[in-house]
Amino acid sequence: QVQLVESGGGLVQAGGSLRLSCAVSGSISAIRVMAWYRQAPGKQRELVAAVTRGGSTNYANSVKGRFTVSRDNAKNTVDLQMNSLRPEDTAVYYCCARVTSVSGNSYLPWGQGTQVTVSS
Repeated sequence: QVQLVESGGGLVQAGGSLRLSCAVSGSISAIRVMAWYRQAPGKQRELVAAVTRGGSTNYANSVKGRFTVSRDNAKNTVDLQMNSLRPEDTAVYYCCARVTSVSGNSYLPWGQGTQVTVSS
């Protein structure tokens, strides 16, 4: 019943910016952590950024200083502001979350992904 939907992906020139959004819906009582991962063809999925309910953040070294993750606890959304984009940032970006359901169970749902393509 818990669903994550990403939006905001697209095609952008190197040096440009994109803002990704993820909305979490369903019978949830809490979201401990929200995170963005990405996966390029033939590559392993990697963590891009994560943010806790309290606002603590963590970033991959490759995006530090360029990307900013933020969340709105009231709306159950998480955004990823991506600046100074590089061709190597091209990937499918996925949103995930550590969710506690109304019944008290813990889940780790994933969104379907949104394509980000950075041209040189």
